[in-house]
Parts: sequence; C-alpha cells; structure tokens
Amino acid sequence: MPVFAALTTLPGKDRAEALAEALEDFQPEPSGIGCFEIEDGSGDFEVGVYFDEAPDEIALSLMALAHGAHPFTVSEVPETDWVAHVKRELQPVEAGRFFVYGSHDADRVAPGAVPLLIEAAMAFGTGHHGTTKGCLLALDRLDREGFRGRRVADIGCGTAVLAMAAAAIWPDPVIASDIDPVAVEVAAANVAANGLTGRVTCVEAVGFDHPDLAARARYDLVFANILKGPLIALAPDMAAHTAPSGFVILSGILNNQAEDVLSVYDAAGFAPVHRDEIGEWTTLVLQRRQ
Repeated sequence: MPVFAALTTLPGKDRAEALAEALEDFQPEPSGIGCFEIEDGSGDFEVGVYFDEAPDEIALSLMALAHGAHPFTVSEVPETDWVAHVKRELQPVEAGRFFVYGSHDADRVAPGAVPLLIEAAMAFGTGHHGTTKGCLLALDRLDREGFRGRRVADIGCGTAVLAMAAAAIWPDPVIASDIDPVAVEVAAANVAANGLTGRVTCVEAVGFDHPDLAARARYDLVFANILKGPLIALAPDMAAHTAPSGFVILSGILNNQAEDVLSVYDAAGFAPVHRDEIGEWTTLVLQRRQ
C-alpha cells in the first residue's frame, strides 16, 4: 500500500506545533504527523504529515496559508522495509576504541574494541552522525589522556550510546536522560541489550530537572549532544551541575555556530580544551574553571 507524505516548513516552534495540532483533524485522517526543528540555525521547523490515501492538496494549501507556512509538497512514498534497508546501509562505525554496530554485524567486532550494540530499528544516535561520532572520539581521547569519569551524565541521550560508552570503559554508574519518553524507552532497551543494566540509569527529564540527576551532581563529565539553542539555554545549569575541573562534551553544533556556544560557555565558567569538526558538525570539549 502506498503512503503519501506532505511536507512544509515555517518559522517558529509555536506556529509549527499549532499547524501540526490542526492537522490532527484533517480528512482523510493522517497516519502520522511530525514536527522537527531544521538543524541549520535558521529557527525554521518542518512539519510532515502522512496519509494512507491521497490527501486533498487544495485543503492542505489552505491550511498552510492559514498558518503562514510554505505550500505543502505532496509525494507518494514507495513501501519500504526500513529496518532491512537500514541493515543494508548502516555499516559499523569505529570511533577510537569504540565499535558501534547492529546485531547483523556482530561477527565484525574486532578483538580489543569496545562494542556498542544499537539495533537497526533504533538507529538514531548510532555513531554514524558526525555529532555522535565526535563525542565518542572526544571520550576516547579524554580516557587516553588519563581522565577517569566517576560521576557521568548524558543529557539528551537519545539511544544512550554515549552513556553506554562511558559505562563500558569506567566502573562507576552513569545516568542518562532525555526529554522524550520514547527515547528513554529506547535507551533502556539498548542498555539491557549491551548488558549494562544497573550500570546506566535512564530517566525522563528536561535538562538536569530530575531528582536522580540532582542527587548525583556535581559531575566530572557531562555529555550534551543536542542543538545550539538548547545548549546555550542549558549553560547556567551545566555550570551548576559540573564539578570544578570537570569536563563537558558538547555537540549538535553546526561549524558556524561553534563560536556562539563557546562564548556563552566561557561566560558560564568553562574553558575550551578541544574542538573537532566532522563534516558540518563541531564537537567541543570544555573544562569547568576552578
């Protein structure tokens, strides 16, 4: 059965969410609706809606006009077994000593590697994205330089691949949080699949706003692989929850956004240690001043 996708963009989170909410009453009834910030620093959002039958394009155009959005682009999406497709396309990733893989590639784990299993059906945050890979490389470098994390948090954890990486090389427990309850479920499933239950705790939280996160502060290492806007908003809380001389590894930052993030974190009490670029993405390693 074909699926029809209708996509549009518009500025501002509130307007995008209002359009997405209005689409819930559209006829024919949508099979799915998504609203995502476009990661280019523009502040624009993409709204996508999916149908099991061809939608009324005139009605969609009127709805876009009413919400100040660009006209919807409607296309027919061929039926695809996405898990099988990802398994074919998603090759293992090596980031320092870390080896991120799906179970279909278990026979490719090299001796001495630190394996991190992320199933193809849970492929967001596997290490293939430059931001995640940059964070893993930064962690590997800190460890090789002699740093040992004893209180580690992964804020905006997604699949929890970063939290699991820290738990795999250091003995102390790690806490991982995400604002999205589905992501927290995925993270917990990945933790179990990697034999790290009890070593990584997964909680639903906005930033550090959870009693378990507060109880473990102050941290000597915090990961935050999110986006420029949330990273900047998080800077005061990051300073409050990071121990003197503690490190933060920040990513989800476009290369041309790095200076803005560095400026805010400098004012919050952090000094730059490393700055790495992978493609269009920057990863920053900063250290809390005494």
